[in-house]
Order: sequence, then structure tokens, then C-alpha cells
Amino acid sequence: MIEIRMFPARDDNYGLLVHDPLSGATASIDAPEEDAICDALEETGWRLTDLFVTHHHYDHVEAVPALKRRFGARVTASARDRGRVPEVDGVVEDGEHFHLGTVPVEVIGVPGHTLGHVAYRIEDSVFVGDTLFSLGCGRLFEGSPGQMWESLCRLRALPPETKVWCGHEYTEANGRFAVTIDPDNADLAARVAEVRDLRLDGRPTLPTTIGREAATNPFLRADRPEVKAALGMSGRSDVDVFAEIRARKDRF
Repeated sequence: MIEIRMFPARDDNYGLLVHDPLSGATASIDAPEEDAICDALEETGWRLTDLFVTHHHYDHVEAVPALKRRFGARVTASARDRGRVPEVDGVVEDGEHFHLGTVPVEVIGVPGHTLGHVAYRIEDSVFVGDTLFSLGCGRLFEGSPGQMWESLCRLRALPPETKVWCGHEYTEANGRFAVTIDPDNADLAARVAEVRDLRLDGRPTLPTTIGREAATNPFLRADRPEVKAALGMSGRSDVDVFAEIRARKDRF
């Protein structure tokens, strides 16, 4: 069974190390900050063997060259991000499977935030980068609302107990917006209160789970009749409702 270490990086990123104790292989999910990743490696005693990149944005790839030089780590990224992620050794496509040591890794294509964005599913965890956040989702920098909605639906279809590891600590701000979209959602109200207490104690709000997000995250609930009604969009398509929610969040 994998071991996971999550730690803060940059201003609001999270670094994530995934370790296979049988083989000793260790992957960093993205590379937001060299010092933070190296400190976590030193604390755990793990040696970095791989970098799994979710997408090409700078705050997710900044430390790739330095970590590759330092550890000789193999860099894996989406085939669509070849040339946009530095020093890639191998590319992957949606639906592809490979291994971290002895552990199977599944690639899930999740375009929307960027066109080449991928998530990595490992055992009972999925590492989603900036596609899905707790109570939120990524901005549409390159993809369309239809692409992002389809990507979110793919993630929502995973088993509800699947742990979701996101690239940023955005939950508290996302919660303030979420209650404007889904005001009568008791599960959401409880989650917002929990998040407030966690952040007051300086604790992370992640990981979350697919089941929890399906019950509370307005971006995963654009097909729910009560959400459509609250927006005055009953009878509109799921994609139209998602696009409206995303547009409102962009202005929030």
C-alpha cells in the first residue's frame, strides 16, 4: 500500500509525495517548489525517482529541472504537454496504465483547466492537480465548459471513498462561493463549518473524497434539479448550468 506525504509549497500550493514501500520508488505529483519537496524527502527518508506532472502551469513545474538534476528523477507528463513541461522523459495518454515501482498508476484525461491536464489514480487515491478542488474546480484557461464538465463527471464517477488530493488550499474561499449557489444544502453547510475550524487551527482541508465532493461541491452538482432551480435554470442543459456557475465564480 502506498504512503503519501502532503506539505505546503509556495503560497497556497500543496506538494505531494507518493511512496511505494516495496520498491522504494517515490513520485512527486508536480514540482511546485524545490526546497519544500527536498525537505519532505529528507523528513521521510525517501528518494525521489519520479515526477508525475498534471499540467504545464509554472507553479506545478517550476522545480522540475532542479529535481531532475538532483535526483535523476524520471519526468512523466501528458502527451499534449510535450514541449510545455520541461525535460519530459515519457508521455502518457488518457486511459494509459504504468507503474510506480510495484504500484499500478492509471492516467485519467481531464481537460478543461488546460487542454493537456491529466489526473493520476493510484490505489484508492486520485491526484487531480487543478481540475478539481474541494468545493471548487479550476478556471477554464484553455478548455471549454463542456470539456471541464465531462472531466468532472469522470472524476465524480470514481468510487465515493476515493481520496482526492488537489494542488491548492482553496477550500475556505470556495466554500464562501458554494453557499451562494447551493444555499439549502445541509451537507455543504456542515463542510463549510468544518473547513472554518480546520483553517483556524492551521490544518489542511485535504484530502477530500469523491463522495464528499459529490454531495457538496456545486461544480459537481450542475445536473442537480435543486441547483438548477436555485439558479433559475430549470430545464437548461447540465453544461449550460456548469458554465453559469463557473462564470459566477470568476466574478465572485
